[in-house]
Amino acid sequence: MNAVAPGFAEPVLAAQATFRTVMEAMARPGTIRRLAGVDAPAPLSPAAAAIALTLLDYETPFWLDAPLAASGEVARFISFHTGARVTADPADAAFAFVAAPAAAPPFTSFAQGSAEYPDRSTTLVLQVADLADGDGMVLRGPGIAGTRQLAASPLPANFLEQLADNRAQFPRGIDILLAASDAVAGMPRSLHVAGG
Repeated sequence: MNAVAPGFAEPVLAAQATFRTVMEAMARPGTIRRLAGVDAPAPLSPAAAAIALTLLDYETPFWLDAPLAASGEVARFISFHTGARVTADPADAAFAFVAAPAAAPPFTSFAQGSAEYPDRSTTLVLQVADLADGDGMVLRGPGIAGTRQLAASPLPANFLEQLADNRAQFPRGIDILLAASDAVAGMPRSLHVAGG
């Protein structure tokens, strides 16, 4: 059996910096925040790995899509460094990691939370190849003065329709983090998104 890849070189400082970056990304939806990634087993991206090592612990079950699950090293890496357990059911996951967004399951497959406990929903981490300001989706909502444009690819099928359905059930619904190799952008459930 191969050794588990190392996590953060300086775990406390790196986790604190990553946490601040992710919180800023969620507080200001659509802004691209640079993120110092971590070496991780493929196909887990450096940014997605940093998010996992920062936000997961022994109380946060996580789900992996088929490409990530096919590499047993990814689940071993995340579990070893965080204590979190992998689940086969996306509806049981506090966090879900998707390396192939175009083939992602419908958003309704994940935990939606409830009116009483909206925080008991899944945060979906979508690995994207491209993440850029402008010439993309038009975002508006809390944390955005006016509108903001964000381009990302690849994205799940019917992404805009799924986001609209997700927004319609607020305060329930999933939150999304778009993770490029060295950056992250937040798309909370409160966001209104239109095509660009």
